[in-house]
Amino acid sequence: MDSASQDINLNSPNKGVLSDFMTDVPVGPGVAPRAPAVEGLTEVEEEELRAELAKVEEEIVTLRQVLAAKERHCGELKRRLGLSTLGELKQNLSRSWHDVQVSTAYVKTSEKLGEWNEKVTQSDLYKKTQETLSQAGQKTSAALSTMGSAISRKLGDMRNSATFKSFEDRVGTIKSKVVGSRENGSDNLPSSPGSGDQPLSDHAPF
Repeated sequence: MDSASQDINLNSPNKGVLSDFMTDVPVGPGVAPRAPAVEGLTEVEEEELRAELAKVEEEIVTLRQVLAAKERHCGELKRRLGLSTLGELKQNLSRSWHDVQVSTAYVKTSEKLGEWNEKVTQSDLYKKTQETLSQAGQKTSAALSTMGSAISRKLGDMRNSATFKSFEDRVGTIKSKVVGSRENGSDNLPSSPGSGDQPLSDHAPF
């Protein structure tokens, strides 16, 4: 046993027990204690996995650095091209909507809606409802046409009636008298009562 072990044994209260325990543990200068191997893996497999893990982590760091450089370059190109954030947002929305339209879920939903529409339009209830609405429209048109014919017929009957003809004759007579009086001037105007056919005196007082 070396001097270091002898010092520890001398200073320890349980120097006999500690000395016996430490004699079974190999001590190597500068060697850290190693964790036990993962259950189900040999030491060689564990070493290979740890080496692969370190390599993957290093690649991830490198890819992050490359991605950051690419993003900076992309922003510089957009700035030089005058592309605004709003325009980029519109492009992203348009691209997203296009992706939605060509997606499997959207196509299946459109097909399902088309099938439902076809089933509804081909159902007996839909056909009966459509026929009922069509008949109601035809009946309404026929009723309006009949009403218009009845009104026209009533106006014709009123015009051909004796009362309407008598009224029309009176209106015509009054109209002809008014027009005739305008054409003949004052010759047809009625004379004042008491004047008779006597001519006016040349020396009549004013």
